[in-house]
Amino acid sequence: MNTTTVTIPPLPADWPADETAARAVQDALRTRVVRDEPGPPPGTGHVTGVDVAYDDERDVVAAAVVVLDAASLAVVEEATAVGTVAFPYVPGLLAFRELPAVLAALDALTVDPGLVVCDGYGIAHPRRFGLASHLGVVTGRPTIGVAKNPFTFAHEEPGAARGGTAPLLDGTEEVGAALRTRDGVKPVFVSVGHRVDLARALAHTLHLTPRYRLPETTRKADALCRAALREATA
Repeated sequence: MNTTTVTIPPLPADWPADETAARAVQDALRTRVVRDEPGPPPGTGHVTGVDVAYDDERDVVAAAVVVLDAASLAVVEEATAVGTVAFPYVPGLLAFRELPAVLAALDALTVDPGLVVCDGYGIAHPRRFGLASHLGVVTGRPTIGVAKNPFTFAHEEPGAARGGTAPLLDGTEEVGAALRTRDGVKPVFVSVGHRVDLARALAHTLHLTPRYRLPETTRKADALCRAALREATA
């Protein structure tokens, strides 16, 4: 399959230049997150993985988006975007580093991406506005976050069998769930992004993990963005 590769366009004039401006944008946008729509049923339409890789020494970022047929998990289309990192590394503000690249890659697609699955967090974020939520709000698309670790949040161990869950907690607030996608294997951490509720987000994650711990969307996008970064920095 041919992969469309684009260059990240120049940042808009109002792109945040520092932490204060970025946090103000988060505060303005996070009120728009929709948490109570169920979202598309698992196994229907398209589902798209998003991932980003960096070369910090060269200040280069590469984003990949991989569209799968949700029923068969076969690849339908893929695109990458490469360019300069848009924002310094600040915990809690990673979306500002990644969004320009991700949006450029999404814009290069010729098919509807359907549900977008981010390798990271939605509302399971200190300010309740991780990349999956930010991307959902600015595009209007249904999004979920599936992360490899729980960030700063607490959880009990989910049941050992595939499908076991446990709430991901910030104090007493449930911000997501730990989900066992393989028997006896370390869980992943699922959270609402935008326009998909938690129950449906968990169901999608299980549908996307027929063989491995991580969703097929994440596995394929991860491999593609790493390849794009290697090519860009060769």
